[in-house]
Amino acid sequence: MAAGHLRIDTAFATVPLKGQKESGDLSLVKRVGAGTLVAVVDGLGHGQEAASAAHAAIAALDRYAREPLSDVVRRAHEALVGLRGVVLGLAYLDPQAATLTWLGIGNVGGILLRADSGSRPDRITLVASAGFIGGELPHPTTRSVPLALGDTMVLFSDGVKDGFSDSIVLANSPQEIADTVIARHTKGNDDALVLVARYAR
Repeated sequence: MAAGHLRIDTAFATVPLKGQKESGDLSLVKRVGAGTLVAVVDGLGHGQEAASAAHAAIAALDRYAREPLSDVVRRAHEALVGLRGVVLGLAYLDPQAATLTWLGIGNVGGILLRADSGSRPDRITLVASAGFIGGELPHPTTRSVPLALGDTMVLFSDGVKDGFSDSIVLANSPQEIADTVIARHTKGNDDALVLVARYAR
């Protein structure tokens, strides 16, 4: 099969904290080279100041998306001078190399769900480093794992309850998965965002 037929399908769903006009949880999906860079950014706290920090971080991630993930994080850190900090999860999915490279800082979650139910493990938790961007610059490590067709990655902010992955139906589309998680598994005391990316053809 030609590599050109392989792709990354993405979708997201988000809801702000009740009473807030703007969410401090933002996402980015950007084609970079042969693959796709995806990010979830959560401005500390909620409301306008959190949103301003998240927007500044997203703009830096977008501008410098072609740099290595650790350098992209440094760029985002530099963009947050004078603003609140953010926590974030970044992943680069390369359909030609069939790899996912992940980097996370702070309380942003990530999980990779294997399409093949016989895979062991059938899911990989993408563990983030402690800290946040905009204070003392953390030095997170990247992790790369192989991708198989149909594998689905979910990134989510801390406004989403843990443990939702057991209820995910992989037969559903990325948008259906994102919408379902937001509808059923948000905490209700914070902004919430879910981003779903699938290695597809």
